[in-house]
Amino acid sequence: MTDFPPGSAKALHQVAALCWRRTHMVEVLLITSLRTRRWIIPKGWPQKFKSLAHSAAAEACEEAGVVGEVSKTPIGHFHYLKKRWGFSRPCRVDVFPLRVTLEQERWTDKRRRERIWLPPAVAASRIAEPELRDLLLTFLVSKYGADPE
Repeated sequence: MTDFPPGSAKALHQVAALCWRRTHMVEVLLITSLRTRRWIIPKGWPQKFKSLAHSAAAEACEEAGVVGEVSKTPIGHFHYLKKRWGFSRPCRVDVFPLRVTLEQERWTDKRRRERIWLPPAVAASRIAEPELRDLLLTFLVSKYGADPE
């Protein structure tokens, strides 16, 4: 995972939750982005008076309707270009794993997003950001012994 090149605009900072559960196998939760409808993980801006981990957990609740146990330590980060108001800025996203214990039937973004549970390899194949794909697979295979297929 590389940082943006020197001389580029100062990177923005966001947090994300890598939401997962173990049923008969390990699964990863993806949601659709609001504007482009591509598959992503819940992410957003750090919230005042909350730790980065708890900010990531709050995004998972708001955007995906899931609650669970969030790790205090990020498993890594990825970069993407954040497009707002006609400008693109580099953004670094710290990713916190969140083991889902509750899936709500109603949540803030329910009418604006889709959510789907997938095996890690299938989830990774739907994610556009290469760093996030690698992070997802590496984390689940090494930490939880998940078969990526």
